[in-house]
Amino acid sequence: ISRLPAAAPASASTTRDDFFRAILSGSAALVSSSLIDPPEPASAVDLPGGRRAGPGGRSSVPSGKIPTWALRNGVDFPILALNTAGMSAADSRKATDLAVSCGLTHIDFHPGIERDGVASYLRSNPGMREQLFLNTKIRKFGTPGGSPEEAAKKARDQIDEDLAVLGVDSVDMLMLRDDPERRVMQAQWKVLEDALAEGKTRSVGLVNYCQGSLDAILETCTIKPSVNYIMAHVGMGRDLKGLKSYSEKRGIKIFSYGQTGELPESVPREILESPLLGRIGKAHGGRTAGEVALRWVLQNGMGASVRPTSDFGKCSDGESCGVGIRRQVECLGWTLTKGEMAELDAMTSPDDNPTLFSSSGCPGAYGT
Repeated sequence: ISRLPAAAPASASTTRDDFFRAILSGSAALVSSSLIDPPEPASAVDLPGGRRAGPGGRSSVPSGKIPTWALRNGVDFPILALNTAGMSAADSRKATDLAVSCGLTHIDFHPGIERDGVASYLRSNPGMREQLFLNTKIRKFGTPGGSPEEAAKKARDQIDEDLAVLGVDSVDMLMLRDDPERRVMQAQWKVLEDALAEGKTRSVGLVNYCQGSLDAILETCTIKPSVNYIMAHVGMGRDLKGLKSYSEKRGIKIFSYGQTGELPESVPREILESPLLGRIGKAHGGRTAGEVALRWVLQNGMGASVRPTSDFGKCSDGESCGVGIRRQVECLGWTLTKGEMAELDAMTSPDDNPTLFSSSGCPGAYGT
């Protein structure tokens, strides 16, 4: 998303489709023009099982329950993350607070208003920085015909801006979006390598990289990406059109979003209303179809960034938001049977593009 003057916060009525069109068009409607400081969460939230989630950063679920991947440089990458995509600054801050209360300390956010909500949480809870895994992204360059040098400068400037707004010396992961131009991606990746060497990030990864874009990075990089952040859900097959094995054979792990689908809105409905997922969930003590979908992703060896609820981009209802986070954290504590996995692996719908939100340089990109 590009920063433009006089941006207004996204309204509560922002739709799923509006949000993704804004990402691809560089609309300012979803990006802050200056740091805004959301209010403190109004009250704590009672969660089922006697837990209470609220201000203060105290966790009711031990953070040690979240498994980690060992990345390069000895970095531990928690495989489950809070996804703040589409949230207002206030909702991003509230969701961060609730996630920490549920033991979920990996916070995955975009630059702009989501970042501002995380920054507000950090200012109110300065002692929590070392407990969090802060994961953010470089905005799409989005300048047709722009030079690699200009793209590199934009990436450097954004990194410094984000660190200043967050009030931290470094983040735990920086992820690079793709671009139709190979030299732009290569120039920006060099900036991420420099940021790693300078201590501005502890690890580096990619967002929505198809095979061709991935090859462009591997062609010139001196440090390989640790993860490729792509969409993954039942119906796409275990290997995600070959991209999972292609990445993993090159030492790049798959970190996923969209475990119940993204666009069009019929995709999430198909997964959430699936009789198969419903039957499997019932066999596991009343798990929802969404929880079964997440468990399939995790059991297929992928990490997952999860939204609190199926109400895309919102955390205005603190109670449902807190319950949704807790139930997804609990997906780490049960397993699907081999037979159930085989049934889910065999699903062929909804079939989706794992790099749906890539640039026009990748096949099947949204909006192209």
